[in-house]
Amino acid sequence: MFWRFFLFVVCQFAGGLIGWYLALPVPAGIGALVGMGLGGISWFLLDLYRAKQFLRWLRIGETSTVCVCNGLWGEASARVKRLVRSREQMTRDSQQQLKDFLAAFQASPNGVVLLDSQGQIEWFNQMAATHFGFDAQRDMRQQIGNLVRDPGFASYFSSHDYRRELIMRGRENTPARPVKLSVHLHPYGEGKQMLLTRDVTAMEQAEAMRRDFIANVSHEIRTPLTVLAGFVETLQTLPLDEQDRQRYLALMALQAERIQTLVSDLLTLSRLEGSPPPGDANWVCVPTLMCEIEQEGRALSAALSTSPDQLHTLEFESLLTVEIAGIRHELLSAMSNLVANAIRYTPPGGHISVRTLLMPDGRAKFSVSDTGLGIAPEHLPRLTERFYRVDPSRSRDTGGTGLGLAIVKHVAQRHGAELKIESTLGKGSVFSIIFPTSRLHPIPGAAHEGHLLSLNG
Repeated sequence: MFWRFFLFVVCQFAGGLIGWYLALPVPAGIGALVGMGLGGISWFLLDLYRAKQFLRWLRIGETSTVCVCNGLWGEASARVKRLVRSREQMTRDSQQQLKDFLAAFQASPNGVVLLDSQGQIEWFNQMAATHFGFDAQRDMRQQIGNLVRDPGFASYFSSHDYRRELIMRGRENTPARPVKLSVHLHPYGEGKQMLLTRDVTAMEQAEAMRRDFIANVSHEIRTPLTVLAGFVETLQTLPLDEQDRQRYLALMALQAERIQTLVSDLLTLSRLEGSPPPGDANWVCVPTLMCEIEQEGRALSAALSTSPDQLHTLEFESLLTVEIAGIRHELLSAMSNLVANAIRYTPPGGHISVRTLLMPDGRAKFSVSDTGLGIAPEHLPRLTERFYRVDPSRSRDTGGTGLGLAIVKHVAQRHGAELKIESTLGKGSVFSIIFPTSRLHPIPGAAHEGHLLSLNG
């Protein structure tokens, strides 16, 4: 401001001097005043020119250089430039924050859909596109109600009561593979909404399994307890001869054993799920393990047969001279369960083959095949569920708890193995546990041609 005033005074003084010097026909004072006036006008025109330069600079919007003028207008242009640069930096920062937020939403494992006040889609991430089948080119600015046609969602969206989430069928839901989505609307801003979605199929299945588990355990325990209570009441109230008394006591012992077996299997499952996977510190000899499995299998077959001609034809063959890294009693439990199931569900006189062999890719395979009734294809995916039975009445008649295959599955998973089930209805089944090569090594000094334990025993 000082220099602006100083320049004005200089122009006035210079004009006055020039007017005084050139004022020959008129008095010098008048010439000086005229000169000062002309100097002021010159200063005003010069200032007007600079203002025009400043306005032109603002109109063009070129903030990379300062306006080509000094003084007040130069300082004004410099300050405007700094202000514009600051605003541009703030805009870039805001845009970067927005990109970061959108990138975070894009990386979210949940679906995110942003809706305007009219219910139109403003933005959605890839997970939401997967959940609903949205297309970024086609569905942007479309009404959400026109794209998500589920009646439950339409009712939820129009109710404006978003305190709870909605569980609805997913886009890829089929009777064979149910898919469940949780959707929850959250209002924000001025009438806008954020729709969050997540796949809760696994949670819903786990909850269903939990309900089924509690119901099945309650039923499995209540039935023998009811029988036991009835026998106890009979023994307490009725005079019985020794033969009836012994018969009732034997039935009571059978029911007590059934409860004990059930509790033992439940504890085994709980231990398997709660303990860390076995390492490679302990090695189990496969031929020795097969010998024990054979002894248990033949003893069970003899116990279930009412006459010698009803014995099963059992074949135990080990073509593996290897050791498996793992826990011995877990492997014995899993393999014995498969053999016991084959014996229980194969009619008297049927054939059961138990083999261990080395597969072409170097993995080890333990398999149990039978000539039983077989299993329908729709039951195969659920066989390893707890308490799942193809024929509940037959399972209870054979003494099964419904937990055997669940134990086998957990043991296989803990040892890095794969449980494979093949069955043809009316022809029989094959249950196999396939161990990875990382858990195998040859028995020192063993013959590579294999070891035959017994045939057609």
